[in-house]
Parts: sequence; structure tokens; C-alpha cells
Amino acid sequence: MARGRKPLSGKKTLSMDLDTDGLDAVLDDLGEDIAGGLRPAAQAAAQVLYDQVKINVSALGRKTGNLERSIYQKFSPEQSGALKAVYNISWNHRTAPHGHLVEFGYLQRYRYRPDGMGPMVRPGMDGTKKPGRRATREQKDAYYVTLPTPIQVPAKSFVRRAESSFDQAYKAAEDELLDRIHKRQGGA
Repeated sequence: MARGRKPLSGKKTLSMDLDTDGLDAVLDDLGEDIAGGLRPAAQAAAQVLYDQVKINVSALGRKTGNLERSIYQKFSPEQSGALKAVYNISWNHRTAPHGHLVEFGYLQRYRYRPDGMGPMVRPGMDGTKKPGRRATREQKDAYYVTLPTPIQVPAKSFVRRAESSFDQAYKAAEDELLDRIHKRQGGA
């Protein structure tokens, strides 16, 4: 009964005292089962998403295989807690440093060499030091052959597209959790 309220009374009022100790024990037990099964359930969901990301990367076609090898899933104890288990699924940026260009797309400003080995260098710039990674756009434009109109290279998302598997991931987590509860309570 809520604090400060008078008990209801009247002809159509039913009052009863119930012993809920048994129900409380079942709910406490269930809470322990849920807490114990939380990380395995989260891993089951993460596995579904990880597998989908791997499929998405395979569908892009293989050039070096670095992107496919760089996909990982990892439990994050820093982001997890007593009632929360977090798995990160992404690509290793050291193994596939250009993965973000595939995932999000990019703007191509320079004409590329026919052999695919980088942008074309302007005539007269051969033998000069190429601009560094942090060079200004003007410095890069002076060194490389620019396109008349930059080309927008569309994204080929492989991680974000795995969002389509969220329903299967939720189902996998639910199945794992229910299976653990069922086994703990003496089920087959």
C-alpha cells in the first residue's frame, strides 16, 4: 500500500493479506539467473552481428583481405556493469587504416594513376618532396593533379548495415538467456 494513503473500504472492496515470501524467493533466484546469463546472452547477440559484418565485408569483394582480417568483437569491461554487458564490433584501424573510407565514403579530389598506386603527381613536381599527411589542401593541390570536379565515392557500409540483423541478435540473446534459466531450474 502506498504511504500516506488510507486503506480502501466499502461494499465492493476486497482486502487480503498474502504471504509473498515464496514469490520473492523465485524472483530473487530469477534475478541471479539473469545476472549470470547476461554476458553470455550479450555475446550471443554480438556473435550474430559480428557474423553479419563479416558477410558484409565479404560481399564488398576482396582486394588485400586486410579489412576482412581486421573485423573483431571484444568484450568491454569498461563500458559494462553489474546489469550491462557491452561488446564492441568494429574493424582494427591499424590493420585496415582505410576502413572508414569504405564505411562512410569519401570525396576524391585527385586524379589517380592507372596502376592504382596513388594520385598522379603534377608535371614538374617529380623529384620534389610530396606533401605530408597534415599538409594544407593548397599544398596538396599544388603537388597532385586535381580533378575538374571532385567525385563523391559512395559509402559501402559494412558495420552500419549489420543493423539489419538486430532482430536476430535480440532473439539470440533471448534464447541464450532463457536456455540458461531453464537449465538452472532443472529443465531438460
